[in-house]
Amino acid sequence: MHEIGLAEAVLEVIEKRAGGRRVAWAKVRAGALLRVVEPSMDQAFRLVAEGTVAEGAAIDLVVTPAQVTCRSCGHQDGVYDPLAVCPSCGGGDVDLSGGDELVLESIEIAEARDVPGNSRRDRGDPA
Repeated sequence: MHEIGLAEAVLEVIEKRAGGRRVAWAKVRAGALLRVVEPSMDQAFRLVAEGTVAEGAAIDLVVTPAQVTCRSCGHQDGVYDPLAVCPSCGGGDVDLSGGDELVLESIEIAEARDVPGNSRRDRGDPA
């Protein structure tokens, strides 16, 4: 399950961006060529996030296509299959580009009142 390694990479970036604040949600964009399976990614992230600022955080996974360019007819299109053929002419002489990215697009910080140990029950504003 290669999603464990991907989840560890995502968690590392989340922790840097969160700056010690608890995270409630994260949006991750993964290229189709990474072949990420959403249920497996959810499970992997839950495992690696235990005991961190992202424990219990939900992951919104958005899979983006790779670009295929046909050398025969010049057609360009987005594809989700790494063994793609040209969707226009059916030719197999194609170039694939992109589709291998893993990007943390955004995170949502949990409100301070939801953070364990915050006795003020406020949004973290100074008193």
